[in-house]
Parts: sequence; C-alpha cells; structure tokens
Amino acid sequence: MSDQALVLIPGRIHPRVRARLAERFEVLEVADASAAEATPEQLARVRGAAVSGRFPASLIERLPKLEMIGSFGVGYDGVDVGAAAARGIIVTHTPDVLNDEVADTTIALLLNTVRQFHFAERYLREGRWEREGAFPLSPLSLKGRKVGIHGLGRIGMEIAARLAPFKVDIAYHTRRPREDVSYVYHDSLVGLAKAVDILISIVPSTPQTNGAINAEVLAALGSNGVLINVGRGTTVDDAALIAGLQNGTIAAAGLDVFTAEPHVPQALIDLPNVSLLPHVASASVPTRDAMADLVADNVISWFDTGRPLTPVPETPVSPR
Repeated sequence: MSDQALVLIPGRIHPRVRARLAERFEVLEVADASAAEATPEQLARVRGAAVSGRFPASLIERLPKLEMIGSFGVGYDGVDVGAAAARGIIVTHTPDVLNDEVADTTIALLLNTVRQFHFAERYLREGRWEREGAFPLSPLSLKGRKVGIHGLGRIGMEIAARLAPFKVDIAYHTRRPREDVSYVYHDSLVGLAKAVDILISIVPSTPQTNGAINAEVLAALGSNGVLINVGRGTTVDDAALIAGLQNGTIAAAGLDVFTAEPHVPQALIDLPNVSLLPHVASASVPTRDAMADLVADNVISWFDTGRPLTPVPETPVSPR
C-alpha cells in the first residue's frame, strides 16, 4: 500500500509538501542531505524522497530501496541525476507552474534596472522629493532596445511573449534553434551579445552554462548593455560582472540569482547601477503552493500508479 511507504525529506521544504505527504505516507525528516541523525535501519526503508536543494550521490547510495525523488523547483541541479539514473531512480521537478511568475518578475526586474524605480521609491520615502525636488532622470530606457534571451525554454518563451508589447527586437541563443519561433537565432552567446543591448539569462546550471557570461560576453554586450539574470547565479562570472559594472563595460545589471546564495558580494551591493532581488522570481504564495502540490502529486502518483507526472529527461520512466 502507498500509505506504508517511507518518504525522506532532507532539510527545509515548503510546508505544504510536508503536510500533504504526511497525509499519505510515513515521513522521515532530517536536518540536511547528510542525514546524520537517521539510523541505517530507517534509511534502508526509504522508498521516496522530496527535496528542495541538495540530494547528492552520497545520500542516494545510503538508500537501497529508493524509487523516486521529487525535487521542488524547475531547476534540479542540486540533485545528482546521474547517480539516480544509474540506479533507475526517477527524479521529478516542477515545470510550468512557475513560468508566468518568473516571466513577470523578469520584466519587473528589467524595468527596475533600466529606470531605477527602486532608487526612486527610496528617494520619495526618505522625503527627498519634497526637500530636494524631482528625482534625477534615469540614464537608461527600454525604448528602441534589442533584447537577447539566453535560453528559450518554457520560461524564456513566456518572457519573450511579455516583451513583444514593449516593441523591442528579440533574438535568442540556445543549444539548437527552435523551429516554432520567428525570433533571430544566434549560434553563440557572444554572437547574441554583440547583436543586442539587453541580455536576459534564463538557463539551468550545467557544465556548459556555468561561467558562460564572462568578460568576453559582457564586452560584446557593450557600454549601453544591460544584463538580467533570473536563471542561475553560476551562469555569470562574478568578478567579470563586477569589473564590467565598475568600469563601464556594461551599463547596468538586474540579478535575482547569485553564485553563493544567500551571500551577495558587497561589491555588487555597493554599485549604483544594479537592481538586486533575493531569488524571489517564483516567490508568491499561489505559485509556491502550486509548486509544492506538484512535488507531492509526483510522489503520490508514483506510489499509486507507478508513473511520475513531471519527470526530468535524464531519468528513466517505466512503471514499477
């Protein structure tokens, strides 16, 4: 029976996941992926898992009966999918339910970055408008811009759809061109950066994307260029970005993700030409609830039917 299965939750996760799984399964909660407080006997009984963050091979190796891992988020780079696939363990994630929220946040972050609305609001709240007069004109605008999207997957397509009414030209770079869009394709990230003056990155963390936005790409983007990153912090070479913002290689950046979250380099915080958010692109109650439900629904579906709802492509999909 599915209600007999033991499901492991390593570390923090949305409380809705915990509550829904506890209704159907026996749940084993541990502080983190080390599972240091769990006994070998407990780990030997674990058949499912739900995680928001790390699920390394070292943990997978200690779970001989593990069948599936439900990961919270569209990105799942914290889970060692290679180790899972080698064991025939299903990994699921939460695509689509957060697409709209992340795309909306991307547009807000872009506008905030080019028009400096965060500084303007602070100016008003500090009483400076009344004391000192009008807030200074923003040095940048969205008018007449060319936007390049680094990663034209589900969220990238939603971002592009939202950009269209702003009357900007849109181009993109992905591993392979899409046949279902009319946007201009560039076969290299440097080529895309040369062709546009706003670069929006929405790619997962992979060996190919890590550090992809480097000094060469930023130089190609140019002194009027704006970088927006809502994908993964590891995509950007931090040192190159900070130097580029300091010396005028690019004009501005808007970041929702960082390499060593929640740590943000003080050099970025001190810059006047950045807009910084604490990884909140999908952080609304309705969207996070929907993500939590999809994690739980994947686990429930696996144990009820032997089929996951939203498996990642790297792991096999076959009935138990």
